[in-house]
Amino acid sequence: MREVLERLAAGELSVSEAEAALSGYATTDAGRFDAARETRRGVPEAILAEGKTPAEVGSLAVTAVETAGRALVTRAEHAHRDAVEGAVANAHPEADVVVDERSRVVVVHALDFEPPALDATVGLVSAGTSDAVPLGEADAVASEMGADVRRVEDVGVASIARLLDRVDDLRACDVVVVAAGREGALPTVVAGLLDAPVIGLPVSTGYGHGGEGEAAMLGMLQSCTVLSAVNVDAGFVAGAQAGLIARRIDAARAE
Repeated sequence: MREVLERLAAGELSVSEAEAALSGYATTDAGRFDAARETRRGVPEAILAEGKTPAEVGSLAVTAVETAGRALVTRAEHAHRDAVEGAVANAHPEADVVVDERSRVVVVHALDFEPPALDATVGLVSAGTSDAVPLGEADAVASEMGADVRRVEDVGVASIARLLDRVDDLRACDVVVVAAGREGALPTVVAGLLDAPVIGLPVSTGYGHGGEGEAAMLGMLQSCTVLSAVNVDAGFVAGAQAGLIARRIDAARAE
């Protein structure tokens, strides 16, 4: 504690950095940022932009960079993304900002941030192009956790030959996330072909009875193959679960 206070007094730490070092979180007008989540849980803290003002998201992103070395923002609309870019440019102009317009994810790395690297591969599979939005969230968090991410896209069961052409690629993965909407059949098929853990990600595509991801989620929960499933459009959760599995595999390979 004394060392942290001395560094704060010397101007080597900001108030947010000192608070995070002492308590594990940093308090801002926009809320508390859990700077210790990755150390405690193995998953980096994310800033959910949905329900927050652009100014709040920008403020939290700056705090994240200061206390954790990076910021991961999800469900960000254009105004949120602009606010993050502006706030980070003002506070940390040397930081690297990457915006994924399609998945609405923003990733910021401080200049001296060293991303983790795992000896484990996460496969990310989409049934169709519409399923790429939540899959992009899964990609962001799994990548930020250090996994080697490989994507196999638009291989839905409407033309299953597309999937069969990529089975060998998927069998080389340690864990696989499969995103599908409508009836959600693809994760069940993939799980029946692989010996790796498969995480089903139901997507809110489809319409009419069972639309908005309901039929997809129920189909995955009723799968006759060994399959885990997350909530509808829960790309962050799917990616985080895959990342945690990848961390365990990496640790086992390092022994």
